[in-house]
Amino acid sequence: MQKDVSKNNEALVKDLFKIGAHFGYSRSRRHPSVSEFIYGFKNKTAVIDLEKSLESLEKAKQFVRKIASEGKLILFVGTKNEAKSVIKNYAGVIGQPYVTERWIGGTFTNLKQIRLRIDKMKDYRAKDKAGELSVYTKRERTMIGIEREKMEKYFSGFEDMDKVPAAMFVVDSDFEKIAVVEAKQSGVPVIALASSDCDIREIDYPIIANDSSKASVEFFVAALEEAYKEGKTEAQTIAKAKAEEVKTVGN
Repeated sequence: MQKDVSKNNEALVKDLFKIGAHFGYSRSRRHPSVSEFIYGFKNKTAVIDLEKSLESLEKAKQFVRKIASEGKLILFVGTKNEAKSVIKNYAGVIGQPYVTERWIGGTFTNLKQIRLRIDKMKDYRAKDKAGELSVYTKRERTMIGIEREKMEKYFSGFEDMDKVPAAMFVVDSDFEKIAVVEAKQSGVPVIALASSDCDIREIDYPIIANDSSKASVEFFVAALEEAYKEGKTEAQTIAKAKAEEVKTVGN
């Protein structure tokens, strides 16, 4: 079994090398907190130890499975260009909330006010569908359209998130620093794909790897998505077994 795991990791490391997941930033940009994850430097560029990346990924996956098995939410955040489409696609598949545009301050710390704005967005949608916006003047409809477009852009990814999530995943913890700070203020554990320039001291589950390559981002996001699916499946299997047990006892 151990040999099988080792072989699997070797294969994964090779795959990660192919997509450039080992590339960090220059020596001068390396943050001291990631030192143990750096294998060395080549042409002044940090080379990330991918075996340690996979170890960190496994810890994050275990955490994600647990959250999924408990039916809780993870907010996926990736507003840099390399992450936007990946985050939206994979979070959408597992029905989890996501942010791919600018982080709106108060998303965690003032969620009630954010919910009011989301409710207003939904109200505009309903009125538009019912043709009720026709009672407004042309200028008013234009203003409503501009306001609604802005709200759709920033809120549609997490419009059904009615409470602070159990965890947050971010691509590039430095780029998403505002979101990370707010998560810590709200007691939300943070999982992060972070490169060699990131300060990971406040990250609960750091995964050190290239966070600026779409292929690298997709590999790690896909792994967490799969872990979430596994957690949900495990919970459903246990619930089904318990139901069968109760049914058997009842008979």
